[in-house]
Amino acid sequence: MSVQTEAMKTGTSTVGITFDGGVIVGADHRATMGNFIANKNVKKLFKISGRIALTTAGLVGHAQSLARMLAAELSLYELKRNTPMTVRGAATLTANILVGRPHYVQLLIVGVDETGSSVYSIDSAGGSIPDLYCATGSGSPFMYGVLEDQFSPEMSESQATALAAKALLASAQRDSASGNGMDLAVITMENGYRQLTDDELEKVLSSL
Repeated sequence: MSVQTEAMKTGTSTVGITFDGGVIVGADHRATMGNFIANKNVKKLFKISGRIALTTAGLVGHAQSLARMLAAELSLYELKRNTPMTVRGAATLTANILVGRPHYVQLLIVGVDETGSSVYSIDSAGGSIPDLYCATGSGSPFMYGVLEDQFSPEMSESQATALAAKALLASAQRDSASGNGMDLAVITMENGYRQLTDDELEKVLSSL
């Protein structure tokens, strides 16, 4: 496998953080090919159901294919059973897909259901690990430095949003494969998935 393919596989920063009542999820915009910045506005954060999101680190084609597949599967599940799939169920489904056909990706399945807020890290071979917060991609070491210092299970939505933005800023400043802005979304039982507008994101960043 070439160095270029390895760089395309791993260069990214994504984050998921639980808080009391919901989850914050985010990702940067940069796509790289080795040392070359191939694109400055790549989508790495996907809504796959009303209260579940997917973040992707890895090959863009694999990531986009998985996002489409998962959105369709979760929609079919809800239509057939008249109830949404749980976050754990979505994580298990994703892991099973990757076991059968490995992709060059590292994923987060993030969302809320009747059991509470959840963040699952899914590796390329189908491993699924739940946690209170998680970061993926080449920028993750820099994000973990921020997350492990400042995360608290009792955080409010605004505190968790600020922490996610701060973690993504840290990766953008130190990881050459991350940056060019970010997407952030909040997921709650009451309001479902809602991505922050540009004005809301600017307000969060200016407060840091």
